[in-house]
Amino acid sequence: MHIEFRRLTEVTQSDLIALMTHPRVRQQMPLLQAGFTEEDCEAFVAVKERLWSEHGYGPWAFFIDGTFAGWGGLQPENGEADLGLVLHPHYWGVGKTLYNKIIERAFEDMGLETFTVLLPPTRTRIKGLLRLGFVEDGELMVEGERFMRFRLNRAD
Repeated sequence: MHIEFRRLTEVTQSDLIALMTHPRVRQQMPLLQAGFTEEDCEAFVAVKERLWSEHGYGPWAFFIDGTFAGWGGLQPENGEADLGLVLHPHYWGVGKTLYNKIIERAFEDMGLETFTVLLPPTRTRIKGLLRLGFVEDGELMVEGERFMRFRLNRAD
């Protein structure tokens, strides 16, 4: 399996819209309930690209064997680096491999000491996250939606 981290600008609009409108993906993303049009897609990519210019990091597009599989990585959230991972259901089994590559970049390349993960309260299966070393770290409101925050420290 060949995995590439690319910029979101390299994803076709139709591929990104197909991912973001997939019913199983939408179930996991409470901030994405209103739809995801071509205009939304353009604005989304522009916001994510702006993170790179303003903060020096942002989310990547993941390509597996040349096919767009999803997006994620680290992005600023309330002054901290936050990990997100949005994969097409066909690639859900690759999440751990991508996660390992992301944390290597976070701790080794970027020199981060900590980062967070935000999950909606509907995500009740968190044992896997805890096994990875994340600890519960309160709650956070984002765009009027409540999220549970988990933290991973480099030392852990």
